[in-house]
Amino acid sequence: MPQPIPGYSSVVISRLVTLSLLFKLFNSLTLMTITNQIRFNNLRGDMFGGLTAAIVSLPLALAFGVASGAGPIAGLYGAVCVGFFAALFGGTPTLISEPTGPMTVVMTAIVASLTANNPINGLAMAFTVVILAGLFQIIFGFFKLGKYITLMPYSVISGFMSGIGIILVILQIAPFLGHPAPKGGVMGTVAAIPQLVATARFPEVILGIVTLVIIFLMPKKLKQLVPPQLVALIVGTIISLTVFGDADIRRIGDLGEIPMGLPQFQLPTFTQGQITTMFVDGIMLGMLGCIDTLLTAVIADSLTRTEHQSNKELIGQGIGNIVSGLCGGLPGAGATMGTVVNIQTGATSALSGITRALILLVVVLGAARYTQPIPMAVLAGIALKVGVDILDWSFLKRSYKVSPKGSLIMYGVLILTVFVDLIVAVGVGVFIANILTIERLSEMQSQEVKLISDMDDDARLSMEEKQLLDQGKGRVLLFYLSGPMIFGLSKAIAREHNAMKDADALVIDLSDVPLLGVTASLAIENAIRDAYDKGLLIYVVGANSKIQNRLERLGLFDLIKPEHILDNRTEALRQALDHVYSNSIQV
Repeated sequence: MPQPIPGYSSVVISRLVTLSLLFKLFNSLTLMTITNQIRFNNLRGDMFGGLTAAIVSLPLALAFGVASGAGPIAGLYGAVCVGFFAALFGGTPTLISEPTGPMTVVMTAIVASLTANNPINGLAMAFTVVILAGLFQIIFGFFKLGKYITLMPYSVISGFMSGIGIILVILQIAPFLGHPAPKGGVMGTVAAIPQLVATARFPEVILGIVTLVIIFLMPKKLKQLVPPQLVALIVGTIISLTVFGDADIRRIGDLGEIPMGLPQFQLPTFTQGQITTMFVDGIMLGMLGCIDTLLTAVIADSLTRTEHQSNKELIGQGIGNIVSGLCGGLPGAGATMGTVVNIQTGATSALSGITRALILLVVVLGAARYTQPIPMAVLAGIALKVGVDILDWSFLKRSYKVSPKGSLIMYGVLILTVFVDLIVAVGVGVFIANILTIERLSEMQSQEVKLISDMDDDARLSMEEKQLLDQGKGRVLLFYLSGPMIFGLSKAIAREHNAMKDADALVIDLSDVPLLGVTASLAIENAIRDAYDKGLLIYVVGANSKIQNRLERLGLFDLIKPEHILDNRTEALRQALDHVYSNSIQV
């Protein structure tokens, strides 16, 4: 066993090791040219974009920090860490990354669960989950899985995001009415609504209403000059200190003194009983961050007429979330509001995101204490508006017109998200949506699975091929397949196989089959073996090398003569017809 260095505690040594690993990670990533597009040809636009985005981010970071249960400073740390490193190493030049509504909702559940099971280390374990989420995001990016992350049906994404919006709104009801959040999360809050309303504190309800009125009704021209969230934050705080100066109002300062200066490292903390849960939460948080970020990156592309690098962006987001977790910050992702404001104010490169993070760092280092008088009801109003904005109102109102099945999936995912579990909701939604899609594709593709005899002429046959089949008088059968043979088509293959008549030769045409799945392969195997048992001479036409290998591994080439594996369908029909004639002569 190595002896500890004299004068150094195990905590200090652990921190040094963590810093060393992080330095090596960042250094290796830099060598891989993973830095984002940082240019200085638009200095004024990038600086102004970063400043404006920082003003937008400040009230949201505080609101999300309070809503998560980790504290307002956790929101600020998350905005700084994720914002800086995602901008530095990401793949979308104008993307603004920070704690978002969906990420905060998931983080709230993680903090509540882990602190309930382990009051002493629960919060540290929650920040460890943030670190794990970042690691998973780097893994997703490294293995180039970015393009697959968002390959989910829109009905599932819509239901999931709308469910998260509803959760965020429900969780703000208690602080909006002047009460601490009830135990039990969403269900606990829903059950407590009658009591919360009956005992609502008038001054805080007024502050919450004033906040919403300012955010919703502020003229568009003023919104272009200053974010309504910041105006609501300032006005609400001033009213609480003047008009309601004597009232007992819950404020940020009631949560404890907000520290200033650099954060203390939160070392990764695990417990044996919770390690599986933490890994599952880390995957869920990382996946949600990927979806949230890449959807926002697509919006940024549409505004800037550029194309982001999804895998590179995931690596940058992962680094940002790792650092945020180590600093005790909330997880973050690409934020739509901040990104749009950043682009609209003239930003064109990642310098804007770095500028925004540095401005917020100045706030953390020197002005965090001045946020303590902010009323909790004002922050609840700001977060409530974010929840309302997350709801996919457009699709909610017309989903049943677009697709009744898609509408049912969307509402089902929404309900499961709110009342059951996020992972269950996405899993069930994707499964049902994919099954319905496979069913529709299989129905369409099954029309291209045909057993053709002399009585049929509905296939893509040449005149000569039709004549050959007519001359065969039903003794030559053509089994025609077209398109990818996925597992949903096995039923159609079996149906045509069962309709097979007595004949002398069977030509299986795979010329138009680019892909042969396992289930379809087994269905074709049954057809070939049944034909062989009935004494039919079997020809295979147009099978590509991969399909030939699949048929060979199934042992079917023992039943088919090598000279009967052909590339030309017409030639196969000629040989089959010759076989029919030779049999008739022998008879």
